[in-house]
Order: sequence, then C-alpha cells, then structure tokens
Amino acid sequence: MTSPPRVSMEITDEMIKSMEVGLAFRDYLRFPALLGRCCSTGRGWRGRGWERMTEVAHKRGATNLNPSVPPRLVHSCWIVSLVADLLRCRCSLFSKDFGWLGAMARPPSVSMEITNEVVKSMQMGLVFKGYNGRISSMDFHSKATNYLVTASDDESIRLYDTQNAVCLKTINSKKYGVELVCFTDNPTLVLYSSKNGWDESLRLLSLNDNRFVRYFKGHLDRVVSISFCSEKENFLSGSLDRTVLLWDQRAEKSQGLLRVQGRPAISYDDQGMVFGVAYGGCIRMFDARKFEKGPFEIFSVGNDDTEAHVLKFSSDGRRMLLTTKAGRVHVLDSFHGNSIASYTVKPVLTNSTLEASFSPDGNHIISGSGDGSVYAWNVRSGKVARWGSTDNEPPLVRWAPGSVMFVTGSSELSCWVPDLSKLGSFTITK
Repeated sequence: MTSPPRVSMEITDEMIKSMEVGLAFRDYLRFPALLGRCCSTGRGWRGRGWERMTEVAHKRGATNLNPSVPPRLVHSCWIVSLVADLLRCRCSLFSKDFGWLGAMARPPSVSMEITNEVVKSMQMGLVFKGYNGRISSMDFHSKATNYLVTASDDESIRLYDTQNAVCLKTINSKKYGVELVCFTDNPTLVLYSSKNGWDESLRLLSLNDNRFVRYFKGHLDRVVSISFCSEKENFLSGSLDRTVLLWDQRAEKSQGLLRVQGRPAISYDDQGMVFGVAYGGCIRMFDARKFEKGPFEIFSVGNDDTEAHVLKFSSDGRRMLLTTKAGRVHVLDSFHGNSIASYTVKPVLTNSTLEASFSPDGNHIISGSGDGSVYAWNVRSGKVARWGSTDNEPPLVRWAPGSVMFVTGSSELSCWVPDLSKLGSFTITK
C-alpha cells in the first residue's frame, strides 16, 4: 500500500463558511462531549461553561488549569487538543481485563502542520500538580500515543491519558524507588529502574493489577539509560557500571553484553533494526541482529567528549540527536553521521540530565537547559523560541508522537499546545 498523498489547505473565511457535517461519531467519552458543550454554551470565559469545564477537569486530575495563562489561551488549548483528536479519528478498543486502557491502533497521519509560527505560539494549557519530588522520567506509548507514564523522586509511577486530561493511576514503589520508566509494546506494562542504592535490577510492572511480571538482574551500578524496541519485545539498558545489556522481556537473563568506556546513552531506531550507543564523544551504530560483531559505523560529534546524556532518533530514522553534560545538543544524519546542527544551552549539574526530543516530523527539537528554560529549534534554520523559568534545574521534555503537543516535567507535569489566537492561519496536513 502506498502512503497517502500529502494534502495542504489554508483555512480561510470562505472555507470555514462552507463547512458542513460530513461524518458524525457517537458514544464519545463523557469528558470530550462535555468539553464541547462547555466551550459552545459558556457566556464568555466567566460563564457557567468555563466554570463547569474547570470543575470536571479538576475531578479528572488536572489540579490547575494555569490561571496565569489568559483565559482565551486556555480555551484555545483545549479546543485545539479536541480538534486534533477528532482529526486523528482515534478509536479506543477496551479489553475485558483492562477496561480503562485498551490497545490502540496507530492514528492516521492527519494533524496540524508544525511550523515555526505554531511552535512559537505554544504555551502551557494544562498543569498536573501533586508531586512530592521532581519528575525523573517520562514516556509516551508509541502506538497508544495519548498515554503518558511518569516516574518521580517521590517514588511514584503515574499514568496519564493526555487526550482526556486525567491521571488514570498512581502506583508507589517505596521499597525499590524508581528513576527511569518506559512503556513496553503493551500499554499495560511498563519497565522501570530502581533508585534505592542497593538493588540495580529492572522490573517489568503490570499496571493492570500492580504486579511484577519479571525481574531483570545484571547491572552492578545505577541504570542511566533504557530504550525499548517498539516493534519487538527487546530492550537495552545502559549503566554506570560501563555496560550495555540487551534483553528480551520474556527472559530474566540478558541476551548480550557490550562494554563501554564511560556513561552510555542508548537508543533503538524506530524500526528496531539498528541501535546507537554514545559515549566519549562518539556514537557507535550497531546492527541489532549482529551486535556481537561490533559497531558498523562510528560517528564523531566533534570536540565534545563530555558525558553523554540522551540519544534519540527521529520518527523517520533519518536524524538523531545527542545531548551532553556540557549543555550541547548535537543533531546528526543517522545514515552518514554528518553534523546537521549543534545547539548550546546552559550546562547541567552533576546529578541532572539534559533532555531533548524531536517533533513528530523530525524538523523541530525541544530541549531543557541548566537554567530551567525550554528551548525550541528548527533543525534547518536554528532557534525558534525560548520559554524561561524560575526553576534552576533542567526540565524533562517529550514531544507527543503524532501530536501538536509536548510535555515538560519538573516538580509538576505541564502540557504545551498552540495558542490559536496567535496564529493568522495554519495548515492541516494528511
């Protein structure tokens, strides 16, 4: 099957006037339907519609609709989130044993085009509070893309449905602590690392019944990087013990071992055929099927040989980024290793991690900074935006797959969406 054609249409007054109902979906979850009524019937933002929307959002776990943001922005944030979800025509298949979280098909590639203007307009539309420590890790599911899992220094693992603005579940890991967390191919299972100083095992946790499915023992020091293969049941883990272990989630023993000469940053590409291991100023590329033969390519990131923090591939696999302790964000061609761009932010402290994330189309990058700011760059043209903060620690950042939204994590979880009132026009792509 060939890929669908790319369709762009400028949204003009004439086009809006001509719009009619072409297809109607019934049996929506209560919150989106109520949201529609609130936005359409409220008499201004001070009307009962806005009050009711705030009340429902609070009941769903959103402890703050960010009163510092102009009401017009908050309305537009919720509207664009709802419109984006309707454009994707998401269908949730609820399983019998896990009614509130079913398997989700990958949504069609229909969304708002991510331009520099769209990125510049983005502001916080929703803030989740209630954490008693900093968020240490976040991950979106690769297919059920509205599900987000977080780990926090307060030893909690929290599952969110960003489409419906609700925290679905909170699980505490008081005995082992938690530092890194990621989804497996199954949205009901997460993998997380310990943070208790005496047990460096990885654990496969069922969110369905709060049960450990399997333990993965092998590392002798803190695990600093985890990457799950979205197409298979394999994952990688990198540790300060200077090893990278390859695992099959169905087996307790590791399937392979790579020794490194420093703190490793690791990542699978989107297809799971290749993975990268970064340390010592270089990125080593491995064939996942023949990793024991060593790297088939070694790419240098110039004269930056400081500690590697995060390695990630773009969704199309053509680009990759590497962040380092020195406050550098390197962008490379993943096929040839050519440097595409390099950005500089304030360096981070010893115990912090500098994070960065590609937009779904791979053309923009967001990153944290040692001064607490969030930066956005266009890979081709450079800096697009900077959002300041009173916090002096780098926030975690994640762009939601297939969505015009990114999230940041510090002592609270924030969802960022475009402010439509700042956009003269925007393009819908297919």
